[in-house]
Amino acid sequence: MTPRGLKRVLVGETSLERKCRWWFGIALGVLLVLSFYWSGQQLRDFLRQSDRKLGRELVRAANIERHFEELMQPSAEEEAGLRPEEVDTWKEIIANLVQASQASGVKYQSYSVKPQDAGNPNAYGRPEHPHEWELLRRYLDAEPDTKEAEPASRYDDDGTIWRFYQPLYAEKTCVTCHSIWGKPVRAGIVEGDLIAVMRIEVDRKSGRSDIAAYDATMWGVAVVIFFLSMFLLWFIVKLLIVKPVTHLREVANAVREGDTSQRADIQTGDEFEELAASFNRMLRQLLSQQNSLEGINNELDSKVDELAQMNLRLFEMNRLKSDFLATMSHELRTPLNSILGFSEVLATVDTLDPKQQRYVGNIQRSGKMLLEMINDILDLAKLESGRMDASPVELPLAAIVTAQCDMARPLAERKNIDLEAECEAGVPPLRQDQAKLQQILNNLLSNAIKFTPEGGRILVRARREEDHAHGSPHRLSSVATLVLEVEDTGIGISDADQAIIFEKFRQGASAVPGGDAMTREQGGTGLGLSIVRELCRLLGGDVTVRSVSGKGSTFTVRLPWRLPDRSDLEAEMNRGVAELTRPATQALPSPAAVSSH
Repeated sequence: MTPRGLKRVLVGETSLERKCRWWFGIALGVLLVLSFYWSGQQLRDFLRQSDRKLGRELVRAANIERHFEELMQPSAEEEAGLRPEEVDTWKEIIANLVQASQASGVKYQSYSVKPQDAGNPNAYGRPEHPHEWELLRRYLDAEPDTKEAEPASRYDDDGTIWRFYQPLYAEKTCVTCHSIWGKPVRAGIVEGDLIAVMRIEVDRKSGRSDIAAYDATMWGVAVVIFFLSMFLLWFIVKLLIVKPVTHLREVANAVREGDTSQRADIQTGDEFEELAASFNRMLRQLLSQQNSLEGINNELDSKVDELAQMNLRLFEMNRLKSDFLATMSHELRTPLNSILGFSEVLATVDTLDPKQQRYVGNIQRSGKMLLEMINDILDLAKLESGRMDASPVELPLAAIVTAQCDMARPLAERKNIDLEAECEAGVPPLRQDQAKLQQILNNLLSNAIKFTPEGGRILVRARREEDHAHGSPHRLSSVATLVLEVEDTGIGISDADQAIIFEKFRQGASAVPGGDAMTREQGGTGLGLSIVRELCRLLGGDVTVRSVSGKGSTFTVRLPWRLPDRSDLEAEMNRGVAELTRPATQALPSPAAVSSH
């Protein structure tokens, strides 16, 4: 196997393989370590229990051997005072017990650690190891059949010799037997006294070697199981999981690159096959939707072309309409001025009777109204066609507002309307188009007087604002703002009419009963507010309205305090248009991106 192939097997070709292998390997390793550690602990516990059981048996065997050796002495029969047949019976019983004890086949050595005899201080077995003194003291103080009197065991320092300690307490049979036999253990022994501590030594060098070999074998088996499991896991994950997922990824990448003929082909009879079928259905649906979208886009392109052509035609028609209105208005003004001039001449003739003078007055009033309408139409046509320019000059604010109010005051006095003007004092001269500013104020005052009933009130306020909190999208940036407010106590404008009040040839429903423009209670063409809005936009500002039906209206005009020259105005407008169109242009996707989707 090449190094690259070995790396693929050990590390994995995909992140899914690596993830499964790492997590399964960690889980399997932890499981094997815990299971074998638990198994070893259980084995050691079992061996400890077996050793304790073996120690008890060896103590019993060693004790029997000691008694058997004493019994085999020639002087034992005379010292015990037994008959020959009794001695033979005892020897046979003890011989059988010794033979049974030696049947275990364990080689051991037995020692007796005896406590000090009070009657004979020199007649005791001295402990050989320091810890045996502690055991001897504990067993001397303990009562038989208690936890403190349980046997103890330990290994030596090199771990080859196993020692087992078991206390031997005097029982009733022991006291009786030794008193009969004539060999008391120590003077004054009674039932429950500690006779000795039996120590059994067993060489466990070979046993510990066997345990070490067993541990090595078990851990070797664990390593083999681990690597075998990891190999099986790699094979299973590779065959059942990674292969289908890799195939799906390759198909998805091919479709992303533009090869839409690719399809997922997985035949595993499980969820991956269902996933492949769902993927193919989704791909077919996406292709169908893409084809539909392409058709819709083509239709939209054709519609956009038609709409663009229609807009061009409408623009041309609107230009022709504006040119026609401007030409017609100009042509109508010439004969109308002649009519007004001759009517003024007739009015100076002294030979006219009252009826003729009334007729001449009607001619003059009607002619002036018609001339005003023609002028409005001509101004609106010029504004829409872009043939009206602004000519800014330095103006005193208070003088302009006061002059326009004085011109409109006679009309207000005819209806007994109180007309007042409030101008902010101490403001510097503004730079605006005087004629257009006067026309804006004149149209607003005329409109307010027209729709304010007798006895009403009209207030004109003019001030300078430094901030742009009420900015308009049509107003160019400026340091300060001129704010003109015309407030009246007229009939007011409903919320529905406020949205259309600035359109051409439109008046509010309150001024047009039944909504019929031919039955207006108030005269006029409905162009006054439209001209005001167009003039405000020409001067870099806008106009808004606040009104409550039946209580009055407030028209607010906001204009830049200093209107730049024509060249500066065009440059600033171009910068504003570029700033507005820049984000939209950047957000448009490239043709390649569109075609890829």
